[in-house]
Amino acid sequence: MDAMTEVLRYSAFTTDPEGGNPAGVVLDAGTLDDAAMTAIAARVGYSETAFLTAHDETRRRYRMRFFSPRAEVAFCGHATVATAVALAERDGPGELVFDTAAGEVRVTTSTDGGVPSATLTSVPSRTRPADEDTELAPALAALRWSPDDLDPALPPHVAFAGNDHLVLAAATRARLADLAYDFDALEELMRRHGWTTVHLVHRPDPDRLDFDARDPFPVGGVVEDAATGAAAAAFGGYLRATGRITEASRIRIRQGEDMGRPSELLVDVTPDDTRVRVTGHAVRIPA
Repeated sequence: MDAMTEVLRYSAFTTDPEGGNPAGVVLDAGTLDDAAMTAIAARVGYSETAFLTAHDETRRRYRMRFFSPRAEVAFCGHATVATAVALAERDGPGELVFDTAAGEVRVTTSTDGGVPSATLTSVPSRTRPADEDTELAPALAALRWSPDDLDPALPPHVAFAGNDHLVLAAATRARLADLAYDFDALEELMRRHGWTTVHLVHRPDPDRLDFDARDPFPVGGVVEDAATGAAAAAFGGYLRATGRITEASRIRIRQGEDMGRPSELLVDVTPDDTRVRVTGHAVRIPA
């Protein structure tokens, strides 16, 4: 059934097709069943492929589903940005609404400056401290980290803005760069707790809202994501809820550098709104 399905390929959170996080995009997936979408995602081989399964072109509203090479995911930020840019290039920039398994996600697209960009507004975010015995300790063991590797200024949490992500802050950039984890052990732990990624961050300058990040994604069948919009949104909500942000702020996240696919995610947070906005460019990957 999927042999003739057109799959577009975009890289999100970059202006360079060699950077960012690649995503598959299927703009007309109304006839595809779950098995076909899973098969397409596996064949594409990216961490996520997005499928538009229903359309209301007049209202610019779409039903969107996301599949990793292994399974469906409730929400994916970089594939949302990629799909929004694909629609902006086809139909023109403007407002879009995506109905996802996580809820309604509104996106604004722009073509100002040449390279298209998209800003998604997440579902309401929330966060809670990670349980030391059942969540933190086994996560550190699977990552092969010790408690001393953590930055005490940013406590471990499980944060949500469409998916759950374990947030761990590394005390040093060297610790973040040395990612040699137990794939099977971390996958099993993440499946047990329903985490989509583990969002590993480092803050080079405590006086700036700039972060380096890496996101192991073994439950999706890949070692790590090059740019994770859903985790960035959850992290923005975490910073707000834990009092690290007390005024309207923009967070800059650099991801993918350690895997040779540099990405930039811009995260906007306001104190009076649990929703988080994530902005990034996206570019077509040449065939």
